[in-house]
Amino acid sequence: MKTLLKNAKVVNVFTEKIEETNVLIEKDKIIGVGDYYDESDADVCEDLTGKYICPGFIDGHIHIESTMMVPYSLAQSVLVHGTTAVVTDPHEIANVCGVDGIRYMLEMSENLPLHVFIMIPSCVPATCFDEAGASLNAEDIEFLYKEKRVLGLAEMMNYPGVIYNDAPTMDKINACVEKGKPVDGHAPLLSGKDLDKYISAGINSDHECSTADEAIEKLSKGQWIMIRQGSAAKNLEKLLPLFEFPYYLRSILATDDRNPADIISEGHIDNIVRLAIRSGKDPVRAIKMASFNPAQYFDIDRVGAVSCGYKADLLILNDLENIDIKDVYSNGVKVVDNGNLLDFEIPSAEDLITGSVMNSFHMPDLKVEDFHIEPKGNRCRVIEVIPGEILTNELIEELDFTKDNGIDIERDIIKIAVIERHKNTGHKGVGYIKGIGIKNGALAGSVSHDSHNLIVIGSSDENMCVAANHIKKIGGGLCVVKEGKVIAEVRLPVAGLMSTESAVNIAKSNEKLRESAKELSVNENIEPFMNMAFVSLPVIPVLKMTTQGLVNVTEFKRVDLFADQSDPRSNT
Repeated sequence: MKTLLKNAKVVNVFTEKIEETNVLIEKDKIIGVGDYYDESDADVCEDLTGKYICPGFIDGHIHIESTMMVPYSLAQSVLVHGTTAVVTDPHEIANVCGVDGIRYMLEMSENLPLHVFIMIPSCVPATCFDEAGASLNAEDIEFLYKEKRVLGLAEMMNYPGVIYNDAPTMDKINACVEKGKPVDGHAPLLSGKDLDKYISAGINSDHECSTADEAIEKLSKGQWIMIRQGSAAKNLEKLLPLFEFPYYLRSILATDDRNPADIISEGHIDNIVRLAIRSGKDPVRAIKMASFNPAQYFDIDRVGAVSCGYKADLLILNDLENIDIKDVYSNGVKVVDNGNLLDFEIPSAEDLITGSVMNSFHMPDLKVEDFHIEPKGNRCRVIEVIPGEILTNELIEELDFTKDNGIDIERDIIKIAVIERHKNTGHKGVGYIKGIGIKNGALAGSVSHDSHNLIVIGSSDENMCVAANHIKKIGGGLCVVKEGKVIAEVRLPVAGLMSTESAVNIAKSNEKLRESAKELSVNENIEPFMNMAFVSLPVIPVLKMTTQGLVNVTEFKRVDLFADQSDPRSNT
């Protein structure tokens, strides 16, 4: 069957102009673009006078697990926002379940109207400081390159391993480079000679830039830059200069980590495009960065343009300035009609959700004394959360251990603990964090990047213990505890990371979680659960907590909770 979309204003990503013309579709492809096509050439004709056609949006870097949705639920939530493809790194579930987790994501995303492409996780675990549920070397992942939807090697977070030519790290990179496939990067604040070494290893992109200067240096050395606007890390505003010539030609839009409530209320890639336009950036360039550019970088053939021979993944827009999405076509089939998602077949999970994927907690119940810190002085390293960033600062604060074991609510200094949950090692790191704002309870979760151990932040040991044990009891998820009682939860039974509920139901639970967190006086300028999830990630500067204690990421070494009197760092 042939479909003619006539009298539309077509966004041409090649000329970067808007052309009023007709588009002819047959099966899953565009077979003609021109005003010389008419009703006689088609079986179905739709008049789009006043409407725009542009390519479907592609999220250049996403961790589906961080949306708390399994792939089909993600499809239900992002298709209406014009995302027709995502490039995902199943790094989170791989760190919990190893190869079984990657296979699960491949199978659960098969034949969806949302095209799900996979980058093979490169860092399982992320660093030598992590205790993950699995460890994958180059040989373990080699077979995955045979999968047709596998595009390359996902973000290489172990940049010190690359810089110092660590053999297992380089084996993974070299295996991908030899196949002519891209290797994604992850190197926040890396510059100069170290950046040169990192790029020279064959690493093609970066999504961790927090300033325009950082991004431009990396662009100038040949990397593609992914402009990230997620729920915790919001880099768009500072990277707006990348929408100008020549930088936009090698820039891509990505969400990385975005929760379902934000997707439903604000949008997905369409939200980034919309925000850029409202900031005065050219709509056609923004659309190109959201469609054609990622397809070019990842070498996704014949995707990302409204042109002959290209995949008919198209958006019909009522309005270009507001990216008001009317219809969405995927593989030439309308999947969103007048803003409403049409039904599609959902994969059966009965044969897939088994074994390690659904049974990921292996640890005993915790006791209040597990959160106690034995003082070795009063000068302590404290993790400081930065609003709108997943970067943290290292502070050194003088704490009073004669009262509340060092907790100081008035100064917003409370406790954080990360407890190993995969192999019953009993390892745990306990310390202090500033900037969360909790005054009368605790937050806990099994989502803690990237090893996804049990993490808890609270204003007392008692509240922390209640929260942590509740997460273990429900087999994974997120919860809020107020004055010793659980007042909100999101259950994530799939590897402790995802729910099989619909996007709407997860978003409702997530919104209740957020509202409940406010009852603890959580600071308004942070996303508490996203920020909590990242304060255990020892590849993002500066100070992070792991199951084995604090890590200074900049210096790439473990550091003691108690600071020496001669330590030059200060809290100013």
